[in-house]
Amino acid sequence: MTNSGYTIALEALIEEFHLETCYRAKNAENVVIVNSEVNRPGMQIVGFYDYFEPSRIQILGKVEVSYLEEFAKAERLECFDKLLATGIPMLVVTRGMEVFPELLEMAEKHDVTICRTGMSTSGFTAALISYLNLNLAPRITRHGVLVEVHGEGVLILGESGVGKSECAVELVKRGHRFVADDAVEIKRVSDKTLVGSAPDIIRYFIELRGIGIVDIRRLYGMGAVKVSEKIDMVIHLEPWEDAKQYDRLGLVDEYTNILGINVPSLTIPVRPGRNLAVIVEVAAMNNRQKKMGYNAAKEMDDRLMAELEKNQPKED
Repeated sequence: MTNSGYTIALEALIEEFHLETCYRAKNAENVVIVNSEVNRPGMQIVGFYDYFEPSRIQILGKVEVSYLEEFAKAERLECFDKLLATGIPMLVVTRGMEVFPELLEMAEKHDVTICRTGMSTSGFTAALISYLNLNLAPRITRHGVLVEVHGEGVLILGESGVGKSECAVELVKRGHRFVADDAVEIKRVSDKTLVGSAPDIIRYFIELRGIGIVDIRRLYGMGAVKVSEKIDMVIHLEPWEDAKQYDRLGLVDEYTNILGINVPSLTIPVRPGRNLAVIVEVAAMNNRQKKMGYNAAKEMDDRLMAELEKNQPKED
């Protein structure tokens, strides 16, 4: 993913990865990261700048540093002058390697922050991309409840008063984990993955009509909550309507589109006497089973079709 419209402060990123600052730009507090992709400027070292994206963080690993060591001082100055003149937000040297004096000289000239980390190039790159994807991800807020049930992230949606929060508390009592209530902030961290969390101000709190606001973490302990969770399925709760036809077999897969990703979904009618927590547990386990390649509804349909075929009269 590239620019999503969200930003990360450069200094926040430096603090997050405990980077050693070799040169701090004079306006570092105003520099923001807008691109979730990073770059190792191997091609730029040899002078190829076609399709170069200057908004990416640049990383110098052992390969680039070893190659640059073969350069004469004047060549390194020219190389770094051209690279830093593009206006990159930051350059990071990995493996704790020495930073070229020529790089620091050009950093001061173009006012670009230079940092260093002791991490390996691959390890740092992977961690950085993961961090950028999460914090720069496109996001929306949905009115609902997010819980983790048997390892599946279940987003429960429905009108106010339908029983979403009560269902979440019952699931917590049954050993599952609570993530968010009322406002669920959903981020698209990759082309296939959505992650939900609660806004900081209401994290771990849940509203129960007739009781008020309660703190799930303090009532049930740290093991009953999570800061964030991947969204694996969506359950829509709606009041039971006698005249409405509800799916009784589950042969047709339904999806809810969130931020361009289709998430498996179910519509569950609510009426007195239905144990919603148990239904959500079964739905989560069944969704997990489908991902592992087994579909109970299809299995039963295949058995029925095989039985009908077996009992059909044979033609002469």
